Amino acid sequence: MTLTAGVPREPVRGWRKVPEGLSARVPAEQRGPGRGRDDVRLLVSRGTAVAHHAFRELPGLLRAGDVLVVNTSPTLAAAVDGRVGHARVAVHFSTRGDDGRWAVELREPDGAGTSRARAGGPAGSRVRLPGGVRMTLEEPLVRGGGRLWWARVSPGGVVPGLLREYGRPIRYSYTERDQPLSVYQTVFALPSGDGSGSAEMPSAARPFTSALVTELVSRGVQFAPVTLHTGVASAEVHEPPYPERFAVPEASALLIGAVRTGGGRVIAVGTTAVRAVESAADADGVVRARAGWTDLVVTPARGVRVVDGLLTGLHEPEASHLLMLEAVAGRAAIERGYDEALDARYLWHEFGDLHLILPEESPDTLHCFGN
Repeated sequence: MTLTAGVPREPVRGWRKVPEGLSARVPAEQRGPGRGRDDVRLLVSRGTAVAHHAFRELPGLLRAGDVLVVNTSPTLAAAVDGRVGHARVAVHFSTRGDDGRWAVELREPDGAGTSRARAGGPAGSRVRLPGGVRMTLEEPLVRGGGRLWWARVSPGGVVPGLLREYGRPIRYSYTERDQPLSVYQTVFALPSGDGSGSAEMPSAARPFTSALVTELVSRGVQFAPVTLHTGVASAEVHEPPYPERFAVPEASALLIGAVRTGGGRVIAVGTTAVRAVESAADADGVVRARAGWTDLVVTPARGVRVVDGLLTGLHEPEASHLLMLEAVAGRAAIERGYDEALDARYLWHEFGDLHLILPEESPDTLHCFGN
C-alpha cells in the first residue's frame, strides 16, 4: 500500500519567525513547585478580537450545550534504537498498516532528541532492533520517495511489545530532556486492543486534568470521543499530514448531531480531532459513524462542515496545520492571534500554551464557522 501525501503549505509571508526562546522545553508541571499540567496560558480568538486567559479559565469560556470533540488515541513509546550495518539509528514507528507493516522513519541520534532525518531506503535495507528483532524497508510510504517507509518487522506482531520494552517517546531537540511516557499521555487516552496509538502526542488535550473535565461536565459541556492515531511529524520541512487511521463511534456522531441541532457549538480539541470528525461528515455536515483511513487535509478552500471552534497549540509559520486554522477562523483572525501570541511571549510546541478559536459573538453569526 503506497499512499499520497496531502496539500503542501507555503510559509506565510510577513509572519514573524518564532524565537527559539519561546519553545516550551519542559512540561508545565516541571516549571516550578506546585504547578500542574493546566498551568499554561490560553489565547482566545473571536474573529480578530483577542483575549488572554489561564487555561484553568476554560470552563467559563464555554457554554452549557457545547461539545468538545476529544481524541482518545494513546501515545506510544515510538522511538527505538537500532543499527543499519555499523551505524546507529533511531527508528520512529509512525503508523501501523492494515497488512501488518509499519510506516517508519529513520533518524540520526544526536544526544539532544532525534532531530535529524536520515535518508530511507533503498528497498531491502535491513535494520537490527533490540531483542533480536529485524526490520526490512520495503517501499516508500508516498510515491516518489520521502522520509517514511513501509517496513516489515520479524517476527510478526512483535512491535507493541518491542515498544513497551525498549521504546521511548519521540522528542525533538527543542525539549530539554527525555520524559517518561506518562508525560505524553492525555487524560482522554484509552489503550487500544491491537497496540495502535499515536507516534506523537495529541498535545492540545495535554493540559486537561480530571478536575477540569469534571467542572466542564458540571457546567453542561459534553464530550464526544473520537480516535485518530497521529503519525510522525516532520521537524524539518513541515509536510502536510499523511493518511492516518481514525474512528468516529456512533454515540459521538449522534451527540455531535444533537448539539448542532440544539444550537450548541462543536469545538474540537486539537487538529487531530478536527481531521477525524470532518472525515466522518457528509457534504451537508451530518456526522456518521465511520472508521478507516483518512487522507483529508482541511484547507480554507475545502472549509469545515462540522467544527465551530478549535482548541489547539501554537504552530510555526510553515506548518500545514495553519491551513486548518484558517479554514475555521479565517486568515485575518489567525494572523492577529499569532501576532498577539508572539508579543505576549506565549510558549510553542507540545508542552506549550494553547489557542482557543471561537466564533465571533454576534446574534446572527452563532454558527458562522459551521456548515
